[in-house]
Amino acid sequence: MNLLMLSGDTSVARGREGAFESMLRRFSQYWERIDILTPRAPGASERTLHGNVFIHPSPRHRLMQPFFIRERGAALLAERSYALISSHDFGFFYNGIGAAWLSRQTGVPYVSEIHHVEGYPRAVTARERLYRAIAPLYIRYAAKRAAAFRAVNAVEVPALLRQLGVPDEKILVLPSLYIDFDVFRPLSDEHRYYDVAFVGRLVANKGLFTLLDAIAQVKQTRPDVRLGILGRGPLEKPLRERIAALGLSANVDVHTDTLLQEDVVRFYNSAAMLVCASTAEGGPRVTVEAMACGVPVISTPVGVMPELIKGGRNGLLFQWDAAELTSKIALLLNDEDQRRRIGEAGRAAVQPFQADAVIERYARGYQELAKRLGTATTALAAVPPPTVEPPPDAAPPEQLDAQDDLPANDDGSA
Repeated sequence: MNLLMLSGDTSVARGREGAFESMLRRFSQYWERIDILTPRAPGASERTLHGNVFIHPSPRHRLMQPFFIRERGAALLAERSYALISSHDFGFFYNGIGAAWLSRQTGVPYVSEIHHVEGYPRAVTARERLYRAIAPLYIRYAAKRAAAFRAVNAVEVPALLRQLGVPDEKILVLPSLYIDFDVFRPLSDEHRYYDVAFVGRLVANKGLFTLLDAIAQVKQTRPDVRLGILGRGPLEKPLRERIAALGLSANVDVHTDTLLQEDVVRFYNSAAMLVCASTAEGGPRVTVEAMACGVPVISTPVGVMPELIKGGRNGLLFQWDAAELTSKIALLLNDEDQRRRIGEAGRAAVQPFQADAVIERYARGYQELAKRLGTATTALAAVPPPTVEPPPDAAPPEQLDAQDDLPANDDGSA
């Protein structure tokens, strides 16, 4: 089978190794050929990966991406047959619009991949509010045109799709979050340096100011509390200003350097816990990476977190409130045995995220869908769309730059 993929991730078109390239290395083994159409980007060019993955970046502005998809896609379809068109859909949904046009023109079914909706469940910037408002318009449009929707978690995205009129039979739960457990693991020789760790881009949806407010409250009873932040992004200056204003300069370290994978693993292992205070996420991958390292996680109920963290046994959830976060940080800091139990249970809970298994489910799910759609009059048509239970965001890159999304963009997910 051949697959035509529409991606917003331009890393492979620029010759960069990382999450997307790593995923394709495994994913390509299940297909005769994969063609990937990407937007224009500096340094992007036609490339071939792994012998059977062909990258086609657009020469035009991103606003013209639907037209590029329709034209270049039609040319590729004139050369060979494709089982499916898969479209990673987000933002202004250029890929999804192009996929719908191309599918209607050629008759090849397309799958709309919704890794997450920016600003959902909570929007904190004007951009996120705009994207959250656009998403229902696209999803309702695609509900009548797409053969299926791929959801990468089993709770948050499917609930949104159903709310917007997508029938259950069109929702495929095929996780995209996977981990290399040979890399992300507990390190017995690593000493605890930070009480709390944060890893990710320094952007509005990460809830950094909520985390800082909580640390300031924890400091009232633990003056020596230490927070380590690993990341880079547009909020770096406001973040440092807030740290100073809260009197936390001696308590918080901000690391913005480019780090190798092993450095990130050591960073996780150097902390008593990791906090994710995000308002919207596709994964988040960092929480699962930390759990794979045996580090307890406190997270908001975003992405896969509500389905993965159960009853405080393998992690803790909080509802975006600094006071609630403060109490949960204090709870773990004051109880070493509970930290150990949660860390061990968390590591056990993420074992289904093993990379090879998750990517195989992804590929097999699409292949089964293609067979079902291609033989609608046979008994195979009665087989329900494949689903994969919870687990599930991107492969670990060869090198992590804190400028990138630590984790990488969802585009690079499985």
